[in-house]
Amino acid sequence: MTMITIYHNPRCGKSRDCVRHFETIFEDINIVQYLQAPLDHKAITTLLQKLNCSALELVRTKEPIWITNYSGKELSENEIIDAIVQHPILMERPIVVKGDKAVIARPLERIDDLF
Repeated sequence: MTMITIYHNPRCGKSRDCVRHFETIFEDINIVQYLQAPLDHKAITTLLQKLNCSALELVRTKEPIWITNYSGKELSENEIIDAIVQHPILMERPIVVKGDKAVIARPLERIDDLF
């Protein structure tokens, strides 16, 4: 069976719901608390490929850091990825990865796309 990885923020209710959901189904899940162990540029690029989305789609655009520092600016994919590296709180959550596919599990039903 393919390992399930969840990029998780324990302060987020939707993220906690996602982890609880998978803990009832699988014994072996990899939980990455990305605020404590931030992803580097390469890891985010790989994650975007698995999500099949743009860097901006991975950003929580209502976060104050985004609004203050980045909103309204024309940014390249690399500049957006660099912003996520510098401010991990900007990354959407939870993200569920299975093999070479991933989804942003908001709403939780989006995980059905993986199974």
